Amino acid sequence: MNRRTLIAALAASLPALATSPRALADTLSARPVRIVVPFGAGGIADLTVRAVAQAMGEQLKTQIVIENKPGAGGIAAGETVARAAPDGHTLLLMSNGNAVSVNLFKSLPFDTVRDFAPICGLGSFGLGIVVPANSPHRTLAELLAHARANPGKLNLGTINIGSTQNLAGELFRTRAGINAQIIPFNGTPALLTALRGGHVDAGVEILGPLKSQLNPGGVRLLAVTSRRRAAEFPDVPTAAEAGVADYEASSWNALAAPARTPQPIIAQLNQAARAALDSPDVRKRFAELGVESIGGTPQALAELLSGEIRRWGDVIERAGIPKQ
Repeated sequence: MNRRTLIAALAASLPALATSPRALADTLSARPVRIVVPFGAGGIADLTVRAVAQAMGEQLKTQIVIENKPGAGGIAAGETVARAAPDGHTLLLMSNGNAVSVNLFKSLPFDTVRDFAPICGLGSFGLGIVVPANSPHRTLAELLAHARANPGKLNLGTINIGSTQNLAGELFRTRAGINAQIIPFNGTPALLTALRGGHVDAGVEILGPLKSQLNPGGVRLLAVTSRRRAAEFPDVPTAAEAGVADYEASSWNALAAPARTPQPIIAQLNQAARAALDSPDVRKRFAELGVESIGGTPQALAELLSGEIRRWGDVIERAGIPKQ
């Protein structure tokens, strides 16, 4: 075969190569994409990812299904995704709860860094310390005074063990120097129901879901856990301002895929997620929820995760929180 014939043969083979099974493996198929969420329905994580998923589905021209799989430290959800086929059709809603779990649990059925491929950051949000609307405690100082006068009797509600809210509650009682009981609930709606019913004395929760509850029959916001006051609540002090020195906690979430997912698929998902975050509908929804968009590259998310693992590891060690 001469050179001209060889070139012609190669050119003729290109269409077949472009549609070969190996080539198709580097792009998402038309099958639905599943996002496994390690929290119950109705919470800030669930609401955030649902807003993004709808816009992502439009970008990818496929259906995106949300599967809520709550459990301690996001272990069940993480294990499901870590063991899934690395084809981009099973994703994890990762959060700083995953960073926390690395140092909070004695062992995990996956490696948080090696077994997941970062895709894109989604949103970040602050937390608040609340009491039932009819609580006698009008300020955080009053709540702390009550806790110190009644050791072991204050009940502090959070969502499931290993979540950012749960660890923020653990850190709060350590930094405040109080003897309080942490009561975990299976999701935000259950926690808010307990607060409204007076079944817990106080709670630590993401600010977004609390907005609609700040009414005479709901809850009262005593402080925010962020380093600065929340723009939505400029008159509410930070916990540090209210007397809990060196206390700060916030949360974030992101998308990740199983390790070994092809880089072209990661890039395709990252592009769809970033386009979704830029859409007017998602920006409007995030504003309603009090969520700040993150976006960014897979590498930026990998760096965020590594930094959070170190930060929360230091917090857990300094606070003396035992591994579970």
